[in-house]
Amino acid sequence: MALNAEIGAVTDRIITRSKPTRDAYLALIRHERDNGLDRPTLGCANLAHGYAGTDEDRDVMKPGSAMNIGIVTAYNDMLSAHAVYYRYPEQMKVWAREAGVTAQVAGGVPAMCDGVTQGYPGMELSLFSRDTIAMSTGIALSHGLFEGAALLGICDKIVPGLLMGALRFGHLPMLLVPGGPMRTGLANKAKAAVRERYAMGEASREELLEAEIAAYHGKGTCTFFGTANSNQMMMEMMGLHIPGAAFANPGTKLRQELTRAAVHRVAKIGWQGEDYRPIGRCVDERAIVNAAIGLLATGGSTNHLIHLPAIAACAGIVIDWEDFDRLSKVVPLIARVYPNGSADVNQFEDAGGMPYVIRELLSAGLMHGDVLTAGGETMGDFGTKPEMQGDALVWRDPGESKDDSIVRPATAPFSAEGGFRILAGNLGRACIKVSAVERDRWTIEAPARVFSDQAAVQAAFKAGELDRDVVVVVRFQGPRANGMPELHKLTPPLGVLQNKGFRVALVTDGRMSGASGKVPCAIHSSPEALGGGPLGKVRDGDIIRLSAETGELMALVDPAEWAAREFAVAPAPAIGMGREMFALMRTTANEAERGGSAMLAAMGW
Repeated sequence: MALNAEIGAVTDRIITRSKPTRDAYLALIRHERDNGLDRPTLGCANLAHGYAGTDEDRDVMKPGSAMNIGIVTAYNDMLSAHAVYYRYPEQMKVWAREAGVTAQVAGGVPAMCDGVTQGYPGMELSLFSRDTIAMSTGIALSHGLFEGAALLGICDKIVPGLLMGALRFGHLPMLLVPGGPMRTGLANKAKAAVRERYAMGEASREELLEAEIAAYHGKGTCTFFGTANSNQMMMEMMGLHIPGAAFANPGTKLRQELTRAAVHRVAKIGWQGEDYRPIGRCVDERAIVNAAIGLLATGGSTNHLIHLPAIAACAGIVIDWEDFDRLSKVVPLIARVYPNGSADVNQFEDAGGMPYVIRELLSAGLMHGDVLTAGGETMGDFGTKPEMQGDALVWRDPGESKDDSIVRPATAPFSAEGGFRILAGNLGRACIKVSAVERDRWTIEAPARVFSDQAAVQAAFKAGELDRDVVVVVRFQGPRANGMPELHKLTPPLGVLQNKGFRVALVTDGRMSGASGKVPCAIHSSPEALGGGPLGKVRDGDIIRLSAETGELMALVDPAEWAAREFAVAPAPAIGMGREMFALMRTTANEAERGGSAMLAAMGW
């Protein structure tokens, strides 16, 4: 099937826009490959330090003729998705020896859990943990000891951060190595219902805690389609996994063999072989467009409207929200996974999962099939599903959808368009995810109630002050104000108000989360309120119009009055929980549409 014309046009737009920076990036990785730091250029004392920690592999390492794979790991056992990585490095070293190469843990990166910090001060470190992870990845790979790398990470900021750092070493072949989702516990819809009952005072803290533990009960990613699982979807769409690796459960033979295959694959695509596939060439404009298409086709996390531009920038590629908006008009929604449906990721995988989605998109000409993939021979390999036949790992066609309430053919989608829209007006530019929002709520026009933090919103809700049609405006939540925390704690109270029949929406320069759901939310409003963004002019009682139908985000205020208004004074920066240590990142971060990154701003993005 020929590529959809609008997808081709958007890709060409990105290629043209990115040409100067992409050319400079490709020149950089050519230089690093041909003239940069590597083992043959290191002194003997330097090499001895690098080899001193290993006994079994030293004799293989000394000649420098076999690849040495650097393992960058985000392991910790506080974060359920990353606890699975505990034994991975020692296993991967064994599998590397099978392929005639060696592997070393090059370094670790931090991995915080947004689920733990959600609604609390630690969440203000969350977005900047991505820059920290990227820079930590750079430190890990800076020794010149590695001819390839395996990146162990799954969750919200970890995969984007790993990939951002990895792309600055784009001459190396690399794969992302996932760990898989925990098995299904309490259904996400049932969990959400208890949260809403608790918000209304109808459920006790003990009942809520039991429900949460029943939902988040074991090792692996959370089972809803938030940012963590959207990460895994995007890596499949970009060809950076072993095909079909995203959603195999931890602790299974299939998961183990997929990880083994990843090690063997990195060895195969090294620069001394005939199939050299450096990650900087695999992640090109077509791969970035494929990732955006995946978000739209599956209703993925809104966080990637920040993360994908940041990832792209590290490969010299410029993508903006208009690209997402144009793609959304031609990419159909073919998957419904909670919060866009009732299924969790395990049910999604059982129904066909990413192999089904990719096969459907390829067959309909709705994604680039000519990407240079790292994990498979071609993009078509990612449209096949892995399984164990005895002790052998094989791939097969995923067949028809096993449940058409979860995944459908591209010819019979849930919606002819994707799940994102761009909004614009006198309140700036913002994003809205509408794949889970009922169509009669795509337009909300109601009086504003203005807040400067989410705790004040919750207090007003508990006091009954929001029991009416209302647009809740939460400002000073952008990258430069407080690190752009997610405001996911607002989901239950806003959901309760909507359930009561009120016309409700949220407008914020902060993030909402990968779990953005049934309440219309205009998020990532840019420019942010701190420093003169228009949310700083909104006053209680202003009529706000938010429309995903028309793309409007407007304060319906007389233009002369609007122009004359002064900007609200921002709260003083908070300290405690380490937030003061990130002051430099806050003051130098760029806008959300460019990635919300201090590191990228320093690089000139």
